[in-house]
Amino acid sequence: MPLARPVIGPEEEQAVLEVLRSRHLSLGPRVPEFERRFAARVGAAHGSAVSSGTAGLHLALRAVGVEDCAPEDEVVTSPFSFIATANSVLFEGATPVFVDVDPDTLNVTPEAVASAVTERTVALLPVHIFGYPADVPAMERLGLPIVEDGAQALGAVHADGLPVGGHGHPTIFAFYANKQLTTGEGGLVTTGDAAVKQRIDSERNQGRAPDMQWLDHDRLGFNYRLSDLHCALGLAQLDRLDDMLDGRARAAAWYREALAPLAARTGLELLCEDRDGNRRSWFVYVVRVPHGVDRDETIRALAERGIQTRPYLPAIHLFAFYRERFGFREGQFPVAEDAAARGLSLPFFPEMTQDQVARVVEDLTAVLAP
Repeated sequence: MPLARPVIGPEEEQAVLEVLRSRHLSLGPRVPEFERRFAARVGAAHGSAVSSGTAGLHLALRAVGVEDCAPEDEVVTSPFSFIATANSVLFEGATPVFVDVDPDTLNVTPEAVASAVTERTVALLPVHIFGYPADVPAMERLGLPIVEDGAQALGAVHADGLPVGGHGHPTIFAFYANKQLTTGEGGLVTTGDAAVKQRIDSERNQGRAPDMQWLDHDRLGFNYRLSDLHCALGLAQLDRLDDMLDGRARAAAWYREALAPLAARTGLELLCEDRDGNRRSWFVYVVRVPHGVDRDETIRALAERGIQTRPYLPAIHLFAFYRERFGFREGQFPVAEDAAARGLSLPFFPEMTQDQVARVVEDLTAVLAP
């Protein structure tokens, strides 16, 4: 059983075919249309489509002032995320400062972030991990620029009723094939600031301003564009987004019900339920194997049964590059390290059936509690 499976139908095929037949494959009308519709979906004033979530993080950080930094310039973020979160800080010469995550939500908390803020802090980079909203409104009170990593959180809603991406800070979304919405590859930055959009639009296109002539550039830029082919696929996906989110939530509910007896017997841990008005958008279905269980051996045993799983996610500070460059070591962020050591992503996709969920749970039970 595959770990993930995108929903692709005749509508997506037709949308891409129309662009191919138009011969207008890039810098065409599908890009601004996708930007407008996506931004409206998350309650943002503006959106800028980019080639990946990583590209979005880079441009968003530059837009809030994390640009041409010295190593003394610090960005507070999470060690429990995809590595691009921290790497994007390094792209501009700043230093990622990690704080440990909450044991329930696995997000950084406002209190932990505040404890790491110093006169060297230039920005905050909270991550809405596994689609659960981080407490951005509380972090706003620290008065620092914020970039939100919402790569896993399309459709998530804060306790104040605003969707992730709707608070006005530059917020990045990613559209890899396992995400809530896919364009194959790609990303998008939402923002409430027209000047931020104008800057990102320029820098994604080699520094060319909208009113400039061909091959005329007035700032440093990059090739971070997203094509009309990708955006056409994204537009078709937006049309079915509610159904895909509902399918993910349905599969997650089946998993929670079916895994409850195993969790009670073995100490298997499930992701937290929604609380305090926050609503998760289901990206992956991750469990934490019981303490004392070899997670990697569990992956191998499930693979022998035809069930594809993955460790999810490694702790960034324990990657060799980060250990060698910054001297990180085990034990510095124990909650994140424990989640990384025991995290197991199970097969999960919008069209998953209850029978498929039951099969995964049956095989997981056979491995953990024979």
